[in-house]
Amino acid sequence: MSQTVPPLTQANRSFLATGAALLAGLRPRQLPKNALLFAGLLFTLDKNPPASQWLTVGAAFALFCLLSGCVYLLNDAVDAEADRLHPKKKLRPIASGRLPVSVAVGFVCVAVPVALIAAWVGFNPAFFAVSTAYFALTVAYTFVLKHAVLLDVMTVATGFVLRVVAGATAIGVPSSPWLLVCTGLLALFIAIAKRRGEYVQAQGAATEAGQVVGETRRILASYRLLLLDQMLTIVATSCLLAYFLYAFLSETGQHHPYLLATTPFVLYGLFRYLYLLHVENKGDAPEEILLRDRPMQINVLLWVAAVVAAMRS
Repeated sequence: MSQTVPPLTQANRSFLATGAALLAGLRPRQLPKNALLFAGLLFTLDKNPPASQWLTVGAAFALFCLLSGCVYLLNDAVDAEADRLHPKKKLRPIASGRLPVSVAVGFVCVAVPVALIAAWVGFNPAFFAVSTAYFALTVAYTFVLKHAVLLDVMTVATGFVLRVVAGATAIGVPSSPWLLVCTGLLALFIAIAKRRGEYVQAQGAATEAGQVVGETRRILASYRLLLLDQMLTIVATSCLLAYFLYAFLSETGQHHPYLLATTPFVLYGLFRYLYLLHVENKGDAPEEILLRDRPMQINVLLWVAAVVAAMRS
């Protein structure tokens, strides 16, 4: 005899809706950023790392996803009023009212201590220190540094570097200075490109509404389009040169000369990003580029395959 499933009560619907809003507030689309924790393993494939190290870095990746998600919740709670004036950010769970601030902050107060305790107990003191530094830096960015011109983009880039360091410390291997420099410059390039995309978008919206740039994000009022373009040129050139020098002159490059074959993918990636930024006006959402731009996705996969082949040779 079949049984009918009782309908959801209003309380259950509210609970499920809040849970879904909380998950959305953690910004799962931003998770690919934490894949940088695997960078250290990728460039030590010649040493045949055991499967246990991959599992360790995988656990570290999950922990950083939780930490970074908590920072996004804090950021959205702090910026809720300004986000409501933004055409896209007003749809975020907290700004739209789907997620109460009290629920978001309560989750953060529970999840962050749990994550840091796991970093201490499940890994090693060095990984715990890097995890704590990452969370402290991103909280400082949420409340102070994102309002400081130039320091805002440099802080974002530092967060990416700390991800690489965290992945290396999780398995007790040293962080290559070349890897940190290349990662830092690439992250700085993406951060500046994001600011440029936001500036162009804000400039158009401000002109249409008869307002000034910075109405929804005041740091944008401190920038100018020419300055951002000059910064992009400097950092893109530096990033490309650093990677070329790494492939040519580093100890890893000397032992694995086929790393030179990976340089065209880096060059194309930078060019493609600049094309999307200047021609298609997509630079304000880097995660969307990685998730939706097929040529960029193929290029990243080919670069990873080329690195694996070079490190195995």
